[in-house]
Amino acid sequence: MKLKENLFKSSVNTIINTKLLRKAAIKKLDRFIFNSIMNDDSLAFRGEKIERYHFLTSLMKQASYNLDKGFIKPEVTRKMVNVFAGDTFNSKRLDNMQDTQIAFKEKYGDFPPKFLVLSPGKGCNLRCTGCYASSNSVNAEKLDFETSRRIIREAHDIFGSRFMVISGGEPLLYKSDGKTIMDLFEEFSDMFFLVYTNGTLLTEKVAQKLADLGNVTPAISVEGFELETETRRGRGVYNKILKALANLRKAGVPFGISVTSTSLNAEMLTKSEFYDFFFKEQGATYMWQFQLMPIGRGKDVTELMVTPQQRVKLYRKWEKLLSEDGYPVADFWNSASISNGCIAYGRWGGYFYIDWNGNIMPCVFVPYHVDNIKDIYAEGKTLAEGIQSRMFKNGRKWQKEYGFDVTDPDKKGNVLMPCSIRDHFQNFKYNILTPDAKGEDEDAEIAIKDPNYEEVLKDYDEELEKLTSKIFEEKFLNEFQGVEQ
Repeated sequence: MKLKENLFKSSVNTIINTKLLRKAAIKKLDRFIFNSIMNDDSLAFRGEKIERYHFLTSLMKQASYNLDKGFIKPEVTRKMVNVFAGDTFNSKRLDNMQDTQIAFKEKYGDFPPKFLVLSPGKGCNLRCTGCYASSNSVNAEKLDFETSRRIIREAHDIFGSRFMVISGGEPLLYKSDGKTIMDLFEEFSDMFFLVYTNGTLLTEKVAQKLADLGNVTPAISVEGFELETETRRGRGVYNKILKALANLRKAGVPFGISVTSTSLNAEMLTKSEFYDFFFKEQGATYMWQFQLMPIGRGKDVTELMVTPQQRVKLYRKWEKLLSEDGYPVADFWNSASISNGCIAYGRWGGYFYIDWNGNIMPCVFVPYHVDNIKDIYAEGKTLAEGIQSRMFKNGRKWQKEYGFDVTDPDKKGNVLMPCSIRDHFQNFKYNILTPDAKGEDEDAEIAIKDPNYEEVLKDYDEELEKLTSKIFEEKFLNEFQGVEQ
């Protein structure tokens, strides 16, 4: 273990600090990543391991490219790499985290999640079509600062987590008790935060503050180029986003791009020009894609949902983005191979979601809850109790039976249909959701009871199964040759 840790650290430090030796160090680390993933003793399919390797090595190479171009600063990159890949190769941190995780398992019967998504405030300065949050900026709901602070502290201490995602609303608008989101980033300096933002508030001053903190990466939301982005987000937003990216490059902060895939922009997302622009020209270090889930305000725009046919085309494009183009892109429906399936419900290595009202939900796209963090705290309990409801346990049970943590690889479910609510809606409604679960808002309550909504998703799931089952069989169930090194 010590030898691996030293090799990893040495290679990473060389990549970050020594431009002349960077290519040689990348080649050495690339080989190390490949061997580590392919030789592990997990029950993952060979095809899953190959895609994990492609994602990690593309992330490393894109960060190196941005270092070469001067788009990001070495000190910020060092911390980012340590969070994304360093836990496995830092023996002291690993020992401490393992002790915390073992203690959690002894008390609750399962290992803790790796992170959570926190939306401390609902307020937003935009109003995007189909937004799950139905954001507004007037009298918007929010968690008080001390509650947000306690959530992060308990994730740190009870879960052993050193990574957290902040969403919204618009996180940069959050303010409570005279404190802002920056105060949380500064206090928890040993944690790394990924912040989803619309980018319009990322001024030079804010970008420099993020650089000074060194533990935050913003993921800026776009829908494509100017036309696609402004069709959904409003006139003038695209140029504000480009200005924000320029501010981040000037400050040397690594950033990502967050894309909501819809039926309107799906075709554009199969074109290389989009990825070339944001990775090569704008200096993005990673990209997340989210397929619009029609719940909340989105239930009324089911026509915007990516069709099964479009989803398969996006998957095929994603394969090439990783293996041929070397772009670190992850689609939260099409990229389950790199995360071992659905990561919701607070599963081991996964996450859960807390919104601005304190509702504790399995996922950002599963807007149903049993517990509320404010009630839990009032009862003298902790964050850990918030993921012990029957609904959460049902979800974790389904995940294991579908493929996560199974003992027989032949029993693993279709990797291309990992989502408990989008891809298996009727199973979610009748086998995971419990009578005591409540919708996050009125729209979520309406959606789960609407027979027409159920029929749309039922048909979607059946069509997706027809389209992906052969791909799953050929690529994952059969021997996958992949790459050799």
